[in-house]
Amino acid sequence: MSGSLKKTGAPSLEELAASPAFPSEEQFKRGPVAVIECVEEIPCNPCESSCPRGVIRVGEPITNLPVIDLDGCVACGACVAACPGLAIYIKDYTYGPDTASISFPYEYLPLPKAGDVVEVVDRYGGTVCKGTVLKVRSPKAYDRTAVVTVEYPKEFFYEAISMKRLAC
Repeated sequence: MSGSLKKTGAPSLEELAASPAFPSEEQFKRGPVAVIECVEEIPCNPCESSCPRGVIRVGEPITNLPVIDLDGCVACGACVAACPGLAIYIKDYTYGPDTASISFPYEYLPLPKAGDVVEVVDRYGGTVCKGTVLKVRSPKAYDRTAVVTVEYPKEFFYEAISMKRLAC
């Protein structure tokens, strides 16, 4: 499925590529990198205030789209759980020879566990492949937003964005 944020509820890859916080193919291939999927100017800046390195900037007015200095980003993930719109994740194209990884916010119960095989989904919720949970982080500082890291086949690098919610 493709489309636009206004039509489908999720930005298209074209919209994302035109935003100031979406990495280039070259940047993705260098290693882990934060991806911020903000394409609408709304009053929000937790990503800026949560970044310990100060490489995410919203500035004034607070409705600016975030900009990220990807050369200064170390993909620590502090911004992932801080984003109230769940619009930030960490992708690593270089994770393995045939696999990539993604770390994304997850606010459902039950939480997955390391080793679980899960359905990896695209930004529209459609299953694109199977993946394996590598780790689940849920420290108190994340305020009940877990960050799940999943390994998946590299061929689905651009499509993969999250995982299907587990059954209760």
